[in-house]
Amino acid sequence: MSDGFDVVSESAIRDGTATDAYFLRTEETLRAADRNPHVVAEVTRDQFPTGEFDLLAGVKDAANLLSGLSIDADAMREGRLFDGGPVMRIEGDYLDFARFETSLLGFLSHQSGVATAALETRRAAPDSSVLSFGARHVHPAIAPMVERGALVGGLDGFSHVAAGEVLGREASGTMPHALVIAFGDQETAWEAFDEAVAPEVPRIAICDTYSDEKDESIRAAETLGDALDGVRLDTTSSRRGDFRHIVREVRWELDARGYEDVDIFVSGGLGPANLRELRELADGFGVGGYVSNADPLDFALDIVELDGEPVSKRGKLSGVKQAFRTPDGGHHVGLADRADPEGGEALLEPLIRDGEVVRDFDVDEAAERAREDAELVGFREEA
Repeated sequence: MSDGFDVVSESAIRDGTATDAYFLRTEETLRAADRNPHVVAEVTRDQFPTGEFDLLAGVKDAANLLSGLSIDADAMREGRLFDGGPVMRIEGDYLDFARFETSLLGFLSHQSGVATAALETRRAAPDSSVLSFGARHVHPAIAPMVERGALVGGLDGFSHVAAGEVLGREASGTMPHALVIAFGDQETAWEAFDEAVAPEVPRIAICDTYSDEKDESIRAAETLGDALDGVRLDTTSSRRGDFRHIVREVRWELDARGYEDVDIFVSGGLGPANLRELRELADGFGVGGYVSNADPLDFALDIVELDGEPVSKRGKLSGVKQAFRTPDGGHHVGLADRADPEGGEALLEPLIRDGEVVRDFDVDEAAERAREDAELVGFREEA
């Protein structure tokens, strides 16, 4: 048994051996035939608009993967919503990028799925603090990808420390049930945390370890007094009952005792529907599996032009295409050399020219772009 982790190295991704075997055999065959056509290839999910938008993320990693290759590439910006048609276009000699297709699609597909779920969550509680708590559900090697996708989708922060080091963000989170159990009683654990942890860390007490949420929240407030910033309810679903009623009850009892400034944070198996139900009562949420476990989007890469002539495999659309956002929030897909829709904004923009990345990446700008686009297109509006 190997002592190492089952992780593909960065060098394997960069040299293109993190790929499907048939791409290497394609290279071998084309080289043996002394053939290397000039192509345009497009990355798409759906060929035509379906009325269901998704959020694009992973472009930064995709650009880093393709950097240095003898290609040009255009792509939508991170944080743009799309509905059919290309999200990325690559032009070059096929053998210059063929082996990178597997990793390219993986970068785009997985983080876009995470970011789309994060945006759904953000839209469900637009005025609340929402943190990504789902790193424990994924392979630790990809935690930074998950947390970055969560940020692109508009979440306020995340819990994973190493991901924070990669992304240049400080991880959030205070105490688990294990801390209370390790001390044997709630008050001792809360007091020990307050004495040990840096003062800039919020005092958010976990309040459902051994007894009723209301009881523990009152005891936390009485134990820590003005030092207490909030309580967190992370009750397992098997014990939860009517969670909305529980949160209302906790809020009532804290207010009745003069603890109006103590916030209530809720976590534990939450999704957008839960946030909509609780957003008027809770001050913040920790969302785990709904974001981190999101299905990757089913992107594919297809050659659409061969040596200057439009081509496509069966079921795909030939010719170089462009996608547009129309002023009414619509998504239009058409051939790139035809007239633009009236007032349409072209969404595919230069990403790489002669192998050099010509775009900067800022996760906050991407999140703001996603917020604005979601408003314009009516992304996942409530029924």
